[in-house]
Amino acid sequence: MPKYLCLQRKLADGSAERPSPAQMQEMYARFSAWQKRFQQNLVDMGGKLGAGKLATTDPAPDGPFVEVKELVGGYMIVSAESLEHAIEVARECPGLVGPGSGVEVIEIRGP
Repeated sequence: MPKYLCLQRKLADGSAERPSPAQMQEMYARFSAWQKRFQQNLVDMGGKLGAGKLATTDPAPDGPFVEVKELVGGYMIVSAESLEHAIEVARECPGLVGPGSGVEVIEIRGP
């Protein structure tokens, strides 16, 4: 089955209101149900991105550049029959798609 890289993209400045503890509990329950429903599709649950640096053969150019971790909140890898099915898996993940964020789903092609 093909694999797809799902990148959580930040679409807003991150100033959205934080959920209450009760809302977080409900989201965790929905997340657990989602994991159970799509467990056969979840190859790598990924995680949030930490520090990194661009590796180049040349010296890095000067300037303030947007860092990947400022655009991408996290990733996961899913397997699915089609791009549309991978999008369905990602879209239904609680907390992944919502106000201020979305998910970019990209097919991982083998050799």
